Amino acid sequence: MHQGNNGYKSGFISIIGRPNVGKSTFLNRVVGQKIAIMSDKPQTTRNKVQGVVTNDNSQMVFIDTPGINEPKHKLGDFMLKVAKNTFREVDVLLFVVSAADRIGKQDRYVLDMLKGIDVPVFLVLNKIDQVHPDNLPKIIESYRNEFDFAEAIPISALQGNNVENLLAKIGERLPEGPQYYPSDQVTDHPERFIISELIREKALHLTREEIPHSIAVVIDKIAKDEESENMIRVQATIMVERDSQKGIVIGKKGALLKEIGTRARKDIENLLGTKVYLELWVKVQKDWRNKAMHLRDFGFRDDEY
Repeated sequence: MHQGNNGYKSGFISIIGRPNVGKSTFLNRVVGQKIAIMSDKPQTTRNKVQGVVTNDNSQMVFIDTPGINEPKHKLGDFMLKVAKNTFREVDVLLFVVSAADRIGKQDRYVLDMLKGIDVPVFLVLNKIDQVHPDNLPKIIESYRNEFDFAEAIPISALQGNNVENLLAKIGERLPEGPQYYPSDQVTDHPERFIISELIREKALHLTREEIPHSIAVVIDKIAKDEESENMIRVQATIMVERDSQKGIVIGKKGALLKEIGTRARKDIENLLGTKVYLELWVKVQKDWRNKAMHLRDFGFRDDEY
């Protein structure tokens, strides 16, 4: 472990931006493992998922905040609070936007929140594979007119274009410091949280438009299988808000729930490096997003921030 000598640099980088601009895709790209839930539905990242990138001369700890938009319920208030609190903790802020979208009300809402903070803010123009290269300078200029960015860097998180350059620029801004995490550690989240996110991702992906993001996954039990040395048993409950949603998640003759389980199990086995026996249940918890008590039950604890 480095302890901050010989010019070793380390620091924390927050990834912010409105929902669905590719923040989790970027985090998974730089960390090289699937740790942040990926979905084309907005508002799927709720907690600070940290990705750690370690090399010979630096360590970058990435914080993936919830997509920021104006809160409409208690869960929204909490997610906004989490996002705002990360601004004060970090060395660099990455404001991620989609090159394919025009600057909008939500982007300005985020930029207004950033005014007056002392941290360098990078404009990360993602999804450049969706626009003509000749248009990039004009798009970057439209954002620079709104905010004094320290850097403006176009990337494609999906394809990996220019991501190394972005990492190099971040490295230039980091202070000298210790190596916070072991070299082989990619996230500080307990496996329980990542497993719940992997299950949630599959449920969201397979139910598509039928279910909004009102799904939470509670891990009931993770234990070694008593009969098999190299098998882990995972029991989890998918929480939905309405009876009709429960039917959708279970599917005809349980087919959809089975498919969610099959896909999630593969990712969990990759994460844990062992065989997994996954049991899933679905439970209705009416209007859970507005009940602060239930938010705490499902692991959204604001006392951590």
